Formats: sequence, structure tokens, C-alpha cells
Amino acid sequence: MEFLHFHFAFYALYTVAKGCFDLAKDIYVTADAIAKHFNTEIIYQSQDLSKIRITASDVNRPGLQIVDFFDYFDNNRIQILGKVEITYMRSLTSEQRLYSMRSLFSRDIPLLCVTRGQEVFPEILQAAKEYETPILRVNDSTSKFMASLIAFLSVELANRVTIHGVLCEVYGEGILITGESGVGKSETAIELVKRGHRLVADDSVEIKKVSNISLVGSAPETIRHFIEIRGIGIVDVKRIFGMGAIKETEKIDLVINLETWNPEKQYDRVGLDSQYTDILGLALPSLTVPVRPGRNLAVVVEVAAMNNRQKKLGYNAAEELNNRLIAKMTKELQERETIEREKETTKAEVSK
Repeated sequence: MEFLHFHFAFYALYTVAKGCFDLAKDIYVTADAIAKHFNTEIIYQSQDLSKIRITASDVNRPGLQIVDFFDYFDNNRIQILGKVEITYMRSLTSEQRLYSMRSLFSRDIPLLCVTRGQEVFPEILQAAKEYETPILRVNDSTSKFMASLIAFLSVELANRVTIHGVLCEVYGEGILITGESGVGKSETAIELVKRGHRLVADDSVEIKKVSNISLVGSAPETIRHFIEIRGIGIVDVKRIFGMGAIKETEKIDLVINLETWNPEKQYDRVGLDSQYTDILGLALPSLTVPVRPGRNLAVVVEVAAMNNRQKKLGYNAAEELNNRLIAKMTKELQERETIEREKETTKAEVSK
């Protein structure tokens, strides 16, 4: 059992350490993954599609390249032939089509896709074989396929990092719980699951920047759905609590940092000052929650999730209380000033 605990902890630490170098490495998706995800027809492949790496999240419709204009051409992008390109190529002679396709494939493009189930001219196939470039065909419209493909590539090729923590979905909010080892992250997560919320990742959280405004977290495949509880060991959340207790991925909305209670430290008791944690260049709302015996952290996390959701909907309880206090003090001040003026008026009348 100690051996298993050691390897679980070692793998979590390894993935966190490895995550520090993820941004420096090339992130890619294979042509095989694209073919399987979109259920494409393979027209031609010269080698195993799993060995062909796509590193660009943008795609290109080579209309200008067909007429031999290659200025600012990015050969790392997937090339897509739609109805417009195929219709134009149909007006060309066989020699012209072959020349155009040789010019395109000679730029070492990774992959060519043909949409709407259209005909693949023999010249396209000939040039693909000469330059060993795979061709896929889909039945979707060009616009629909491009939108789906770009969305897929944006997620798969997103910048990412692995951090030590726990990720749960609480009332629809993605809560990333961080803190030193042994502070109670996993115990809080299992209590949240018991209260009807869902676990995404424990110990090691893989975070992807899927857009300029959002981060999505998931668990490494090896330790997915497992959680380690000190004194109990490894627990399979999916088998004990059911499919409703787990989730594959979740957008991160709030970061809660757990730390051992420090009596000499002043903790925020009002919430007027917003805190943020920077992850992959995005500033996420964050809270620091002190931990000491007797505190029900699961309830604290639930309240934090609901409060964060209220803030996103435009209501801030701390600001509301602050406004009420200011209004009350302003009213009392005005009443005192009125009383003082009345006293002064009375004195003036008496003196006359």
C-alpha cells in the first residue's frame, strides 16, 4: 500500500514539475486524431496519420495559392478546398490543375481537406502522392467544417500548465482549490462530492487556455477520477459515488487557496478588496481561506461559489452592505446638522 501511495504522489508531483516545461515544448495534434474526431474519409495517406503533427490552430482556404500567389503563406496550416476552389479548378486544364497542386504541396503542408464530399481531381491525388501529403474528405459544408475544426484545434493546441491542486464543479462554478500538501484539499473535495458536487481532478490539474478569457482544467488520464485521502488511501470516486460525481473538464471560475490559520495574519473579513491569481496570463478571482480545526471547508467553498456567481450577475454583498452603511451615516449626519440649525435658529429668536 505504501508503494501505491508513493507512486500516486510521485506521479502527481511529476506531472506538476513536467507542467513547468509544457509551454516550452511544441504542442500538437495528429492528423489521425482529426480524422477520427470528424469521422472523415481518408482519400490518400502516405504514412501513419498518427505521425503527422499539426501545430497551427488556424486553417486556410488556398484560393490565392491556386493562382500561384504565396506571399505570407503559412504552410503549417491545414488547407481546405471548398466549393469555390473546386469549382474554379474545374475550369482549369489538367496541366494547370497539376501545376497548381504541385505548387501547393511543394510547400510541405501537413494536410489537405476537401469539404461537401466533392470530387478529388486526379491531379490533386497525383500531386499528393508526389509530395506524400494526406488528403481527407468530409461531407459537411465548408463553413461548418472550418468552424468545428478551428474550435477543436484551439482546444487541443491551447497553452497549458499543470499545477498542484484540486478542481471541482460547485453549483456550476469551476473551483480550483490550492494550498500546501496536507492542508485538506482532498478532504474538502470528497466532502463536496458527498454533498452532490462533482470532482474534476485531484492532486494534479492540467489547465488549458482555450481562449483569451477562459481556462479549462482536467485531470491527467492516469489518475483521472481517483482521489487520495490520508488515512484511507486511494478512492475511485466514479465507482463509489457514481457517474454523477465526476466530470471530465471544467472552466475555472474561482481560485481558493487554503492555508493553515496564522493568528498574526489579518484575513479579509469584508470582501471589498478583490484578489486575483494569474494563471497563463489570465487574472482569475481568488480567495485565501484560513484552515483550522472545526471549520467546515466544504460549506465555505459552497458559499464562495455562490457568492462568486452572484458577483458575475452584478450583485456584490460587501458593496451592498457598504452602501447601506454609508447611506445610514449620511442620513444621521444630515439629521444632526438639521438639529443644530434648528438650535441656532431658536437661540437667534430668543435673543431678539
